Amino acid sequence: MNAFRTLFILFAAAAPLAAQRPDSLRIPNASVVADTGTLKPPITPRRAFFYSFLAPGYSQSRLGRHKAAAAFMLVEAIGIAMVRESAADAHEARRFAGDSVVLSYDPSGRPTYQTARFADREIRTREAHVEDWAALIVANHLFAGADAFVAANLWDVHTKLGMQLTPKGRAFSVSFGR
Repeated sequence: MNAFRTLFILFAAAAPLAAQRPDSLRIPNASVVADTGTLKPPITPRRAFFYSFLAPGYSQSRLGRHKAAAAFMLVEAIGIAMVRESAADAHEARRFAGDSVVLSYDPSGRPTYQTARFADREIRTREAHVEDWAALIVANHLFAGADAFVAANLWDVHTKLGMQLTPKGRAFSVSFGR
């Protein structure tokens, strides 16, 4: 009971809202333009494209799209790992191209050899794998840049996707706004 009395006295003694002055040292929000009242994106679309083209996921993270940023970074990490793995396979195939393998031994004890462990066909295939993974990395950079450009242009458009069950089946809805 005593705590409630103390709180009541504190609230009663507080100054009314009209008596309060705004904080003069407050730093205004950088994303709001004071003279027009319009919102400005935290990063320009051109800069968003450039940053995400160089480091996929960076601009998405700056724009608050953390799941998209994680997806682009995951694709990048997988692509880099697979380029390294494919390059190691191609190097192994080139290195052992002239190597021979013992297939069997005849009754006198002489071995029968397979002359080439890796033929030119296997070497070309493994080199093509490296090119494929490198193409994925390039495509990831381009898609990340394009996604960041669009996201920076539409950063203040809030959408909500939904699905409801109706007597006639499923209904999908999209709403725009705050």
